[in-house]
Amino acid sequence: MVIDGMDVPEDAPARDAVADLLVRTAAGDQQAFATLYDTLSSRVFGLLLRVIVNRSQAEEVLQEVFLEIWQSAGAFAPNKGQGRSWVLTIAHRRAVDRVRASQSAADRDVKAGMRDLGTPTERVDEMVETAIEAEKVVRALAALPEAQQEALTLAYYGGYSQSEIAALVGAPLGTIKTRMRDGLSRLRTEMGVTS
Repeated sequence: MVIDGMDVPEDAPARDAVADLLVRTAAGDQQAFATLYDTLSSRVFGLLLRVIVNRSQAEEVLQEVFLEIWQSAGAFAPNKGQGRSWVLTIAHRRAVDRVRASQSAADRDVKAGMRDLGTPTERVDEMVETAIEAEKVVRALAALPEAQQEALTLAYYGGYSQSEIAALVGAPLGTIKTRMRDGLSRLRTEMGVTS
């Protein structure tokens, strides 16, 4: 079998070729970056398209993702996870950011249209209550450990199943289930919700 131009025996121990490419990219190796792009771009694009839905926006975000990888490959720590998971996490975060931005723009357009029609929108007290609740959720989520935040964000915003999240972050399914259960429990506590 040939990996990155090197002949590797079939029975050789598995290695994280993507991690190797990221380390080489961090050192400025353009060929490693090109190989990384060839290796993962279709997978990353599939993820982006699934989250964003709009093909042209997914193509734009694909470029942004690989630009970020080129610029921040030095932040990848091979001893902390798989290279593929690191890349897919960056892609997913970018996709979620794009969806949020698109949704915010659509919401602004709808509210502007409603205002132009003279149709009353939410009452002021409802708007204030909604804003306060949203702020409480953001603060409560920020108080969670990063691993729990990531699992809940991937599930809620990305629509991923626990199995898909485990594959994305490179963690065992049981660990993801525990992170989500503990994260939801802490969210309830942070927000003062009683079951």
